Amino acid sequence: MSMTVVRSTSRSRLLLSSVVFVLFLLTVPVNVFAEDEQSIQTLRRMGKAFASIAEKTSPAVVGIKATKTIRSDSRQGNGDFYNPFDDQMFEYFFRRRMPRSDRQEQPKQVAQGSGFLVTADGYILTNNHLVGEAEDVSVQLDDRRTLKAKVIGADPGTDVAVIKIDVKDEPYVELANSDSLEVGEWVIAIGNPFGLSHTVTAGIVSAKGRNDIGVASFEDFIQTDAAINFGNSGGPLLNLDGKAVGINTAIIGPGGNVGIGLAIPINMAKAIYEQLKENGKVVRGYLGVKIGNLDSGVGEFYGAKSDKGAMVAEVMEGSPAEKAGIKVDDIVVELQGEPVMGANELMNRVAMFKPGTEVVLTILRDGKRKTITVTLGTRPDEGTVASGGSSKTEDKLGLHVQTLTPELAQRLGYDGLKGVLVTEVDSGSPADDKGIQPGDLITEVNREAVRNLRQWSDAIKKAAENGKVLLRVRGESGTRLVLITVSEE
Repeated sequence: MSMTVVRSTSRSRLLLSSVVFVLFLLTVPVNVFAEDEQSIQTLRRMGKAFASIAEKTSPAVVGIKATKTIRSDSRQGNGDFYNPFDDQMFEYFFRRRMPRSDRQEQPKQVAQGSGFLVTADGYILTNNHLVGEAEDVSVQLDDRRTLKAKVIGADPGTDVAVIKIDVKDEPYVELANSDSLEVGEWVIAIGNPFGLSHTVTAGIVSAKGRNDIGVASFEDFIQTDAAINFGNSGGPLLNLDGKAVGINTAIIGPGGNVGIGLAIPINMAKAIYEQLKENGKVVRGYLGVKIGNLDSGVGEFYGAKSDKGAMVAEVMEGSPAEKAGIKVDDIVVELQGEPVMGANELMNRVAMFKPGTEVVLTILRDGKRKTITVTLGTRPDEGTVASGGSSKTEDKLGLHVQTLTPELAQRLGYDGLKGVLVTEVDSGSPADDKGIQPGDLITEVNREAVRNLRQWSDAIKKAAENGKVLLRVRGESGTRLVLITVSEE
């Protein structure tokens, strides 16, 4: 009898195991499907979030057309109409060269880009390189209305510009705190690439604090893989709250979007916006030092425990820094109690203060920490309005230049190079006589490398003291040295 019970129990266990196994096999696909469905739902929610942000903010994103009259030609000679560039962006930056006999009127050139409303009464943030030298600016709104815009001011130093249209109660983009933005966060770019209005792309923040790009004098870019193409310039970079964290400004790569886009942090843009709106120009704080990044070996020699900070290489005579007692080889480790990571960061942060502001620097000197209070001066050659002003030396040379941006470099075959691009040459000027042409790239002045407009201006002034300016120029015929004598007046 007991044997019967054992057999029955064994059969029951076997049957139960079989049922459990079959149920397991049946539930595996269901569980996998459930996981897939959950992932799909997550993606759907993300897509809905992107769509909601685009719907909310697109009405505040505008298309911009900037028109410039090209001044009289600097080149004489015969031949057909010559334009080395094949789109409107290049027509805007570089003057057409035509035979004088064929030219009946001065041509107009048009650039297209983006911008976004930041107030209900028509203030718009965009890029200096789009509207900075424009004589006529028009804005197309989401409802297809086209309105004339006034350039309130622009800042070549950061590539930020402010324009204004006459409207009331228009939708606008709220501004976020870009300092709180983290690497890896989702961001959305909206703009008008290639004239395709209100194009929306998404990506993540790839990096922060990118500098030494050569786009502007003061660089602290947000890097993103959200697709940014020609025409996106000036449009907003948005967080998932639909607030602007940056202004799209540049692309790094061999052609079009290749996954590396740059945006001006909105906190930097806010400071410039307020000055341009109030004064039509930007003035910056000034220490009066030349600084460099801290090498770990050198820093250790001077008592620094890390390579974070900025080392003073030179103190300008009579500068605020000299008056405050800052010395060569001092290492600046803090500004206003906040750590200084490097030379570029220190320069950017000082520039954001208004002249006359007292700031506290923490320095390392002979291995000992010390605090110094400095009353900032006004940064030289700042405070010019949108179109900017050229120095007397530049006027004498007859050259008009701009910083070589990554966008222009990739289109002109100057990839990997830094310098200033010649945009115009005055007819009959010394530069004209020496054969310098629009589209040429100047990489050195008197054997000193120039990477942007600020370095160009400094180098030109210094070179003019000797009455001779030696330029290293790269153009269609290769690289050559050009010596120009600067006459005294």
